[in-house]
Amino acid sequence: MEVILLSDVEHVGLRGDVVSVARGYARNFLLPRKLAEEATPARVAELQKRDTLRARHEAKNADQAQEIADALSSTVLRFEVKAGPTGSLFGSVTPTDIADELWAAKKIRVDRRKIETDPIKRIGRYEVPIGLFENVRVEVKTEVIPEGGELPSDEELAELEAAERAEQQEAEEAEPAVELDEILAEVDAAEAAEAEEAEAAETGEAAAGEPEAEAEAEPEWRADADAALADE
Repeated sequence: MEVILLSDVEHVGLRGDVVSVARGYARNFLLPRKLAEEATPARVAELQKRDTLRARHEAKNADQAQEIADALSSTVLRFEVKAGPTGSLFGSVTPTDIADELWAAKKIRVDRRKIETDPIKRIGRYEVPIGLFENVRVEVKTEVIPEGGELPSDEELAELEAAERAEQQEAEEAEPAVELDEILAEVDAAEAAEAEEAEAAETGEAAAGEPEAEAEAEPEWRADADAALADE
């Protein structure tokens, strides 16, 4: 099934991309969460027209690209985002977010596919590489700041990241113990089931081996009657 992404989706594509995904993935995940919409011919044509208009603002040659690079070299992008106590973002800053901010702040149009970074998932200071044209590249300073707060120093950022790694390591070390408990529980359940089956089998064999009750002896009057008939 073909859909148009309404947001950047990791391992799937960037906002505005037309991608082919499994129908179940689209129906159960992308569409309900408004991460995508169905790629109708009319919407695809609209997107293509928009991309063509945007491309007019991009660098057409090395000289234009160098001018853009010079402007971006002194630019600092700032994103205020929700973050947890160790600096992890509730979400991420994506190449599309960076491209949108470049246009909003500097009226510089950059193809988001030329922004060479993975989604940023922690607060901090970054230098985002962008390929503007053949052999023309620039790194744009980018600050990802906790919402309503200030960006900590580099030393504090390193401490926060180390604390998060320690938490993750503790969680990973605890997982095998949980898995072991689950495995042992499954083994115990299997052994109990086998024991029940064996007991049931033994009970069945014992019942099969018991001799049948002897036929009830005929009453004496029946024997006497048979003898009288024989005399006649």
